[in-house]
Amino acid sequence: MANALVSIQILPTTPGGESVYPYVDRAIDIIKASGVPYRVGPLETTMEGELGELLGIVERMSEAMAELGCPSVISQVKIYYNPSGASMDRLLEKYPDGK
Repeated sequence: MANALVSIQILPTTPGGESVYPYVDRAIDIIKASGVPYRVGPLETTMEGELGELLGIVERMSEAMAELGCPSVISQVKIYYNPSGASMDRLLEKYPDGK
């Protein structure tokens, strides 16, 4: 069972002041390719898994921004850690329709 939830909002400084959307899409693609459960929200994306693995994904996202030419990136990260188990579904069961 997963022991952590990590939410991330990535804010890349884009080359020439370009839109951040293609860069955010790339960051989400990295999460998707990792195979961990995730949910995209309007301001951040939440991943579920082992803490070390999730932090590695955050690192890969930052590295990808640099590879795409971003001179810098700010990542705002929230971590929920519970050695007994962490689950997005369990934390959201009270709100099945998101309201």
